[in-house]
Amino acid sequence: MARILVVEDEAHLAAGIRFNLEAEGYEAEVEADGAGARSRLAVSDPVPFDLVILDVMLPGADGFAVVDAMRQAGNFTAVLMLTAKSLPQDVVHGLEAGADDYLAKPFDLAVLLARVRGLLRRRDWARGDTGNLVTARVGEAEVDFRKFEVRARGETFRLTLLEAMLLKLLVQNAGKVVGKGEILQKVWNLSPDTETRAVDNFVVRLRRYLEADPRAPKHLQTVRGAGYRLSLEG
Repeated sequence: MARILVVEDEAHLAAGIRFNLEAEGYEAEVEADGAGARSRLAVSDPVPFDLVILDVMLPGADGFAVVDAMRQAGNFTAVLMLTAKSLPQDVVHGLEAGADDYLAKPFDLAVLLARVRGLLRRRDWARGDTGNLVTARVGEAEVDFRKFEVRARGETFRLTLLEAMLLKLLVQNAGKVVGKGEILQKVWNLSPDTETRAVDNFVVRLRRYLEADPRAPKHLQTVRGAGYRLSLEG
């Protein structure tokens, strides 16, 4: 079963989350402050977790700082952010900061468990664990969805869960235009009319991995007013 780290400073809430996760068969640990979480997660060889449940408001360092430090250190473990803020711009901020899903407080524990299962399923889908697409080639770049890696130009680039999901969606629809609304629904689990630059920013990042010249992309192209199209050839 998956190993999950709960980063939450409210002791009773952390204990309740841990109890329910363990009742579902997961292994769960608790970290009570942001500085401690950052020291565990933002290192080159972190203790492996399958998922981090991360509160935004923490002593020592807030959740945004923790997830940013994780990504900067090359730790791409899936992150479910918890916050008392539920406005759309707060959700977008969390996702753009590097989180993979976002849940506003207060929440029902059944909803939290459903989000956990959903994130782990999305990770398994992105990896190809259900028997579908596991590897792909985009021009000279080799994509390994199981390892969440792109190998190109003698380098290996690690993918976050959302980067892997976006790239996989584009590969599965190679040669077709995929609209931003469809991407927001299928990758971010957001309403298709959500106002955010997150998709554009992720496309820029994918171009850095896939393209010899990201400023003149040959494979991942923007179709103005419509969306994005990926070409595997060339």
